[in-house]
Amino acid sequence: MLATSGWIDAGIINAGDGTHEHPTQALLDAFTIRRRLHKAASRGKGLDGVTVTIVGDVLHSRVARSNLWLLTTLGAEVTMVAPPTLFPMDMTGWPAAVSFDLDDAIDSGPDVIMMLRIQQERMNAAFFPNSREYSRRWGLDDERFARLAPTSIVMHPGPMNRGLEISSAAADSAASTVLEQVANGVSIRMAALYLLMSGDREES
Repeated sequence: MLATSGWIDAGIINAGDGTHEHPTQALLDAFTIRRRLHKAASRGKGLDGVTVTIVGDVLHSRVARSNLWLLTTLGAEVTMVAPPTLFPMDMTGWPAAVSFDLDDAIDSGPDVIMMLRIQQERMNAAFFPNSREYSRRWGLDDERFARLAPTSIVMHPGPMNRGLEISSAAADSAASTVLEQVANGVSIRMAALYLLMSGDREES
């Protein structure tokens, strides 16, 4: 995230580039997971063995890509769930399990379920039949939310399409970290800017 550009001799912060990466979102998500899960006495300080299920438009999601690489680097086990049409054609080298069935993923008891926004501005290529079909098969509705373990947390990078990828009951529940993600994002990005402006970073 903090790097020297190939064109200028300066530090840069990637604040999200198209469908490729979104490093500060991954940092705030990892921080949020650690804070929430480590309130339980049984958890250590790392993310070793934490199971994370990322659901939705993986194909277009810079959030999914950055979270995959950061969370697995920190020791988490990541499963990606989406319709076949919303996965990249080539996922060679991606350190994640792949599933097309959200119900199976929920029944496996993930510690974290992260719902991705359906980017309706990108949906003109008919990646799924209609919104109702997507919600029925891949949305975190009330019934699926009720089947999550009591200790599971629900994440979403926002903005949310309520009733499409996530129900209001799930989004507004005590299990939801959505507001924490927003607050933690301010702190994480302030820290990144501080490190950049102060010059306190490792030489590349």
